[in-house]
Amino acid sequence: MRVEPFSLSLTRPLSTANGPIEAREGFLVHVEHAGETAVGEATPLPGWTESLEECRAALEAVADPVSALDEMGDHPAARHAVEMAVAGCEARSNGESLAAWLGEDAPAASVPVNATVGDDTPAQTAAAAREAVEAGFPAVKIKVGVGEQSRDRERLAAVRDACPAVELRADANEAWDRETAADVVEWAADLDLAYLEQPLSAADLSGHAALRGAGVGIALDESLAAHGLDAVLAADAADTVVLKPMTLGGPVAARTVARRAHEAGVDTVVTTTIDGAYARAAAVHLAASLPSVPACGLGTGALLATDLLDPDPVPVAEGAVAVPTHPGVC
Repeated sequence: MRVEPFSLSLTRPLSTANGPIEAREGFLVHVEHAGETAVGEATPLPGWTESLEECRAALEAVADPVSALDEMGDHPAARHAVEMAVAGCEARSNGESLAAWLGEDAPAASVPVNATVGDDTPAQTAAAAREAVEAGFPAVKIKVGVGEQSRDRERLAAVRDACPAVELRADANEAWDRETAADVVEWAADLDLAYLEQPLSAADLSGHAALRGAGVGIALDESLAAHGLDAVLAADAADTVVLKPMTLGGPVAARTVARRAHEAGVDTVVTTTIDGAYARAAAVHLAASLPSVPACGLGTGALLATDLLDPDPVPVAEGAVAVPTHPGVC
């Protein structure tokens, strides 16, 4: 297995729990398996996966890619690269796209994408949401929790007034305590908010469980990455879980989480950790393999100033991504 480092510049710095980053760094792996060759991508993200150096060491320690997968659970980004490449080889060997290889049924031909709108004034937030809807996006996710609750209420109300038919989501990124989150859920129900993502700290599964059933769905992202699906289901803490394949150890591992979530009556949404083109393509295949395909957070390629492939194999057009149909990933 050959390991190749890369660095992709961002269009603007990304704020993380470990400070801002200006580039997405990672590794491509080139794997030969089942008579085929395929590429996998590892793009670790501080606070979500192992570090860049830990990822490098885990990849360089791989002797046999297939057998190594059982030993890479503590290095999800490295495991993602190896699993993606192995799965890509097997899909190619079967003459199938990764989406067809992953799913039980025929995959979706396209995946709807949600637009993300950052913190801004109510008027500017509404204008950005309206622009996204006019561009064809079926869902809009508004970042909340940066300012006062009253300001977020004005922002979401302005978006709903400007875009009465759009699927409206909000993401608090662990910003609130239980009392604040309960207040938000109470008034957000009147705005037909599809779900509120990660309103409380990742550790507070019981608090998230207490917020459910009040007219606004609760989606968990950081909590899923921190505790795993078993803990989320045991706490009855989520209506939706957000699947980031890079943090879950690969597209096959993420598909297993999705299958188990659906069996438990929990919805899933696929997104990325601002990955390169190879991993974004694998995430599109994953989303297309789901039995019910929601609007997913797959428009993150726009955040990269440089990328691994040109042209983008999974560009967003009119609010959706066409799923590659040729054998393998991209």
